[in-house]
Amino acid sequence: MTGGGFAEVPEGFRSGFACFVGRPNAGKSTLTNALVGQKIAITSSRPQTTRHAIRGIVHRDDAQVVLVDTPGLHKPRTLLGSRLNDLVRTTWAEVDVIGFCVPADQPVGRGDEFIVNELRSVAQHTPVFGIVTKTDLVEPPVVAERLTEVSKLMDFTEVVPTSSKSGFQVSLLSDLLVARLPEGPPLYPDGDLTDEPEETLVAELIREAALEGVRDELPHSIAVVIEEMNQRENDNPKAAPMLEVHANIYVERSSQKGIVIGKNGARLKHVGTESRRQIEALLGTKIFLDLHVKIAENWQQDPRQLRKLGF
Repeated sequence: MTGGGFAEVPEGFRSGFACFVGRPNAGKSTLTNALVGQKIAITSSRPQTTRHAIRGIVHRDDAQVVLVDTPGLHKPRTLLGSRLNDLVRTTWAEVDVIGFCVPADQPVGRGDEFIVNELRSVAQHTPVFGIVTKTDLVEPPVVAERLTEVSKLMDFTEVVPTSSKSGFQVSLLSDLLVARLPEGPPLYPDGDLTDEPEETLVAELIREAALEGVRDELPHSIAVVIEEMNQRENDNPKAAPMLEVHANIYVERSSQKGIVIGKNGARLKHVGTESRRQIEALLGTKIFLDLHVKIAENWQQDPRQLRKLGF
């Protein structure tokens, strides 16, 4: 995930932090990945997939943008939800520009208004963009309708329609974000795509695969902890290097454990196959993946268990 050192910085080079906010499933993670040019944030059709502030680094000849991908802001029902909201608000206070994302295929609703009400105080000292995402999913008149709705929410610095999937206006958005950054040298070496520990990214990819397997049954009850990650000892010098990953998938009840494992272990096997493929693509090495499903009762409400599970 990392590259070389710092190159010579041209005059007028800009660098700084940007973050995307929005209700759950508004396309923030997909947009982060599109701008970085590689998958560093997990995506899912399930809301509230992102649980960490993952940093993706966009390298340009004239700038470096550090994108902080945050969880969706929502009215919390659990202690975990409250902590995720606190993480979002802390991030807002530390970035140079904020992008508020609204998906083109859904009308502006109360969830968007809830976030905008919080953003108004931030907008007094930080530029806030209105970004209409997922424009590839709807016809142009619907995009125009969504842009009008977004523009009425507050006085945004910019309002931009984009599609991460088709690439529509992703480079324009990058230019607009850069224009709002202060002049200064790069914050990370050339080639670095994220500052997240590999263990965190691997755990997130396993959780993504587990989420996709269970869809509606238990969207928020899954947590993943990497117990061990190390290079496998090999007596054959010609053999390809292999990384051993031992991970536990935590759920809140025994009934959920059965759902994740599936009949005769079929679902867990699929989770292992899919996440191994993603991890190998991310790290560029062969993976031996050992997955176990464990129960941590009502962990979303328990401060001690939240700490243990990395929240």
